[in-house]
Amino acid sequence: MSLTYEKLEGNMAELTITVPAEDFKKACVEAYNKNKNKFQFDGFRKGKVPMAYIEKTYGTAVFYEDAANDLINKTYFEEIKDIDLEIVSNPEISVSQIEKGKDFIYKAKVAVKPPVELGDLDAIEIEKVDETVTDEDVDKEIERKLKENSTKQDVTDRAAKEGDETTINFEGFVDEVAFEGGKGESYPLTLGSNTFIPGFEDQIVGHSIGESFDVNVTFPENYQAEDLAGKAAVFKVDLLSIKETVMPELDDEYVSDTSDFETVDEFKADIRKTLEERKKENAKRQREDKAVEKLVELSTMELPEPMIAYQQEKMIDNFGQQLMYQGMSLEQYLNMTGQTRDDMRDQVRPEAEKQIKKSLVVEAVAEKEAFEVTEEDKEAEIESMAKQYQMEVEKIKEIMGEEQMEALTQDLKLKKAVEFIASKAKEV
Repeated sequence: MSLTYEKLEGNMAELTITVPAEDFKKACVEAYNKNKNKFQFDGFRKGKVPMAYIEKTYGTAVFYEDAANDLINKTYFEEIKDIDLEIVSNPEISVSQIEKGKDFIYKAKVAVKPPVELGDLDAIEIEKVDETVTDEDVDKEIERKLKENSTKQDVTDRAAKEGDETTINFEGFVDEVAFEGGKGESYPLTLGSNTFIPGFEDQIVGHSIGESFDVNVTFPENYQAEDLAGKAAVFKVDLLSIKETVMPELDDEYVSDTSDFETVDEFKADIRKTLEERKKENAKRQREDKAVEKLVELSTMELPEPMIAYQQEKMIDNFGQQLMYQGMSLEQYLNMTGQTRDDMRDQVRPEAEKQIKKSLVVEAVAEKEAFEVTEEDKEAEIESMAKQYQMEVEKIKEIMGEEQMEALTQDLKLKKAVEFIASKAKEV
């Protein structure tokens, strides 16, 4: 087995992988054994037709495709392990030689990591990031916490207002004809949540329990159901119930019952401290992101198209994984939104290019500065992981193999590079 390569223009390379004739012969025999039950001839039991007889009948190339696919899958990743190219795309495979008694030769066209001409780190200027925690921020956080302990109370003595949780029956009509999917019974709807067609919830405000009324709306031009897009509709609505959110009163008794503090002042002081820590950490990330993005603008690199395509597919697959956690497949999402996978590729392309460029400049800085990762660095990161996943430090170490430790080391180098880039940035 041997591999040679030729560098091409545009940060591409063509690999030539040669598999010995004996290995190709074995692969053909394996393909025959895997497929022999599919062949049946008079005078032979099923699965007992000799390989030579099948080749004579259908030609010597009858098992070539399966043999070639098997060999490529077995040899490609093994052969590129020690190559001095950093491959950043899936291979585009083409077979150069496939013939009985001869070596099997195939080529793989790949993108390689492009060189980066780093911009001047001392020229990085970013907008100043505000770390101030205001009284309004504290009040909003207190309100959020109060809502967590709020209750729902039936309303009978007033009309519905924004923020109320209502229960309604409704049926929609276009040109006085009921349309599919436009009917609901005992449907819960929070006014102001903007979960219905624009204007629908606003027209429930001011009505009381037991009232029946019309809601007039126009479907958006880009509405997912094409037969309704842009059309005027009338919904017949019955208002069945109204509930309001009742917030607890913020006093010392509430604080002592729901927190580790005794007074409102202590409670507020802790919230402010927590918000300050959170805002400081968020500001750090913002500075780092802005600094790296600015360095990308100052740097020069040429992205090969297959590298971008590889990142696009990764992003789409990751989105598909997220959908699966919500009980929906990517195919269902595409059908529901009227999109194709090509549409998604176009949508994610700008972000794919942005992510690639950011990674490249951070890697280039890490390589240029030759950051070292100490055992203390790794220990601290593992302790952080243990805390995050609520596991013992020793258990984390036990799970992590050599490859994972190498990946951790590389991640820490990149983290140091990002912090270094941010340290060079001037806030203006």
